[in-house]
Amino acid sequence: MGRSYNLLLICLTLLVSGLSAQLVPPPEMEDPVAWSQSVERVNDTTLVLVMQAEIEEGWHLYTQYSNPGGAMPAEFEFVAEGEGYRRNGPVQEGQTYTAYNDIFGVEETFYKENGAFRQEITVLDPDLDRVVVRIFYQICEEVCIPGDHEFVFAINGEPIEQEPVVVDSRSAQMGQDLKLDLKHPGRLYAGEGLSQSGDGSGLWMIFALGFVGGLIALLTPCVFPLIPLTVSFFTKQSGTRGSGIRRAVWYGVSIVLIYFLLSLPFHFFDSVDSQILNTIATNIWLNLFFFVVFLVFAFSFFGYYELTLPSSWATRADAASERIGGGVGVFFMALTLAIVSFSCTGPILGGLLGSTALSEGDVAAKLTAGMVGFGVALALPFTLFALFPAWLQKLPSSGSWMETVKVTLGFLELGLALKFLSNADLVGHWGILKREVFLGIWIVLALVLAFYLLGWFHFRKQSGTPRINLWRLGGSLLSIAFAAYLGYGLVSRAPLKLLSGFPPPDFYSLAELDTDCPLGLECYKDFDTGLEQARQTGKPILLDFTGWACVNCRKMEEKVWSQPGVFTLIRDRYILVSLYVDDREPLPEAQQFTFRFNSGRTKRIRTVGDLWSTFQTVNFGSVSQPYYVALSPGLEVLGPAIQNSDAATYQEWLAAALKQLEEDAPAAP
Repeated sequence: MGRSYNLLLICLTLLVSGLSAQLVPPPEMEDPVAWSQSVERVNDTTLVLVMQAEIEEGWHLYTQYSNPGGAMPAEFEFVAEGEGYRRNGPVQEGQTYTAYNDIFGVEETFYKENGAFRQEITVLDPDLDRVVVRIFYQICEEVCIPGDHEFVFAINGEPIEQEPVVVDSRSAQMGQDLKLDLKHPGRLYAGEGLSQSGDGSGLWMIFALGFVGGLIALLTPCVFPLIPLTVSFFTKQSGTRGSGIRRAVWYGVSIVLIYFLLSLPFHFFDSVDSQILNTIATNIWLNLFFFVVFLVFAFSFFGYYELTLPSSWATRADAASERIGGGVGVFFMALTLAIVSFSCTGPILGGLLGSTALSEGDVAAKLTAGMVGFGVALALPFTLFALFPAWLQKLPSSGSWMETVKVTLGFLELGLALKFLSNADLVGHWGILKREVFLGIWIVLALVLAFYLLGWFHFRKQSGTPRINLWRLGGSLLSIAFAAYLGYGLVSRAPLKLLSGFPPPDFYSLAELDTDCPLGLECYKDFDTGLEQARQTGKPILLDFTGWACVNCRKMEEKVWSQPGVFTLIRDRYILVSLYVDDREPLPEAQQFTFRFNSGRTKRIRTVGDLWSTFQTVNFGSVSQPYYVALSPGLEVLGPAIQNSDAATYQEWLAAALKQLEEDAPAAP
């Protein structure tokens, strides 16, 4: 019933598209942001370059630290940096806003009404007279348009007269060739929002992840032995059982409160949240940093060293709990627990931080949810055993099994470390961790973990041959099954849907593939070439506006395109044209030109991404990714554009476009 209903909506949308054509925003839109600039002098050699934006009402200008899974973040280019000046730190931003984007399923950071970017520089060359800065940005209301602007700052404060941009006849002709003669453009927008769906992880999911992490931390040798000791202290040292229970409950609440407080800085300091967490997917150096951190965590779990906070912290917290007493004293007892158990809980919390950084949406809120979940799981046994002290008799005794838990966690830390190295490799195009190498290393890690659990070897601080119990045997079988699953994906090249978005994409491969397109599909990365193929075959075009760093694009390819019904339609019934709007590969000099919008604004087309992002905005009034359009070989629009979607809706959308193609076909004489 649901699928038929969605198809009916799409068909009705197509029928009324002509009536709604007058509501379609014009493909070429004037830039809703006006730029101004100024220079603030700190001293003789230090200046602050100020770039201010006045934004039309209702529009959002996305900042450089907005989630890359949503609208395109702003990006700066400092021309000739290092020759006559150097930058002092990153570009600073003023007051920004955040909001959840239902289409992309992420939390975005943006300016509205007005905004400012500030960059401090130090002048190195006394003869330097100007600094040129370019900004590439995206601004959205109901549709999105890209923009770029060039600032020329005078070092001596005197105005610099810029020569007007001249669009020669060659550029004018190339700009005209960029525009398509679309038929039925009203269909593009008639169903806007009809079949969009977000795919962000919810707070409850992160809370559950933190809760599981807390339960695992309970099983480590830093925490588990403290449970009976602490509960016995509360029940025996208190005057009455009721008093002991109240103190134990407050102890548990204090643990949760401590981990909640640890997450608060991520809310108060926007630069930490945005610059570190929301750019983790595309920042090479941050990915390498997390890779090293997780290696350190892993080998601490293997027993080569211990990560501990300064012992003076625990001593002072413990002394404060004895000196103060009462509820505040119990809080300091909980703080002592958090400090002395850091060698076991720290790497687990690091894994939680990494998982949150790899997720989408409001990262600070998710980190808080995860930390609270971790604290709840850690505090739960202290409260429950205080309420039911007889349960203490059923607790297993401490022993070597806790070391087994730590080592197992060390292997998980290694696997997560590899993901961060893979991110850096993808963005840097180093070719180190191709998909086969990544999966191969994970297979080795899974098998080595299985061998460890079977007692075939042990680490340096462990001695003797462990007893193989049911838990170790079950864990080893699970590791072997996981290795087999990875091996199946490695050999068959089938999508690993359980790990969607984690390994490198299937076309990032050591093998010389027939195509470098997702899922082995045949695609074209030039529109004119794809259009020519469509006209030769009579098939419609599936126009795929995508990006190399587009998280949602990869999810659509791995989770939606891989479904048999969708995959078959794309492979057999469509000509796939994938245009990467964030591709910074320079165009050949002969293909570079200056494009003039109807508003008079000009844009220099220097890269492949410049070309396709401009192509998208002048023809379709948007530069969002992923963004899919179905076109006939005669450039008839076959239905509303679609972005994120579930597989059933996407398949119905593809089928509806094919049906529209048949209806638009001229009747045979």
